[in-house]
Amino acid sequence: QVQLVESGGGLVQAGGSLRLSCAASGSIASINVMGWYRQAPGKQRELVATITSGRSTNYADSVKGRFTISRDNAKNTVSLQMNSLKPEDTAVYYCHIRPQWAPDWGAYAYWGQGTQVTVSS
Repeated sequence: QVQLVESGGGLVQAGGSLRLSCAASGSIASINVMGWYRQAPGKQRELVATITSGRSTNYADSVKGRFTISRDNAKNTVSLQMNSLKPEDTAVYYCHIRPQWAPDWGAYAYWGQGTQVTVSS
């Protein structure tokens, strides 16, 4: 089992910034992928950004150039720096971790409880 605890959500005006953080604990695979997904009301959960143990990153097109994902392997933490926020970034953001060989969804993937990000216009 893996536990993920998120922090850092909140309310911000358009153009502002927020930083999300997530700490993982438990039985964590040494080679893994950590990331962030988000779900807006009435929409499916979507990938925001991921980062591997080797620090290879992947971003959704909608956040490229505005969001930056980073991690601390020693502390098993992942962060998401969100700049130039837009109202359409409003969603519940979920931290995610899986072994690198495992699919994003399934028995080997773990999710945080979610943190609300609201961007006002």
